[in-house]
Amino acid sequence: MKLKLLFLLLFVCSGLSAHSKSVIQNFDRQAYYTVLASGKMDQVNDELALLSSSSTPEKEAYEGTLLMRKAGLEKIPAEKLKYFKRGRIKLETAIQKDNDNAEYHFLRLIIQEHAPGIVKYSAQIPADKQIVKASYKNLPHSVQQAIIDYSKSSKILHPEDFN
Repeated sequence: MKLKLLFLLLFVCSGLSAHSKSVIQNFDRQAYYTVLASGKMDQVNDELALLSSSSTPEKEAYEGTLLMRKAGLEKIPAEKLKYFKRGRIKLETAIQKDNDNAEYHFLRLIIQEHAPGIVKYSAQIPADKQIVKASYKNLPHSVQQAIIDYSKSSKILHPEDFN
């Protein structure tokens, strides 16, 4: 009986381990950018839940950006501010740790372009734009596609910036 229980326990644990590895290995950037653009609170919350169980190296930047996006969807002003501050700290920390990561600068640029003036989060727009333009060709295809898609409606980035 003890042997069966031990085997069952090992089987369950290995299944959980395999599941968590598949979550990590199957992080879908394209889906992340679709959620970021969607403006739907339930999708943002679902993506945040997915990220919380992930150990992708970009986790902190992705979570920070989604938290700031969530702030823009929130109705209660105190909650808006809370989510924006938490997200800003996460994204800025990720940028400080890896300032050469152009994707992080793109994420910050997206938020800066749409952040209300009261939060004073727009000082890095020119620098972020230059980094994104200069590094575009070295980014993963899914990020390049997200940049092109975003540039079609952006006042800062334009599709012709990437030809």
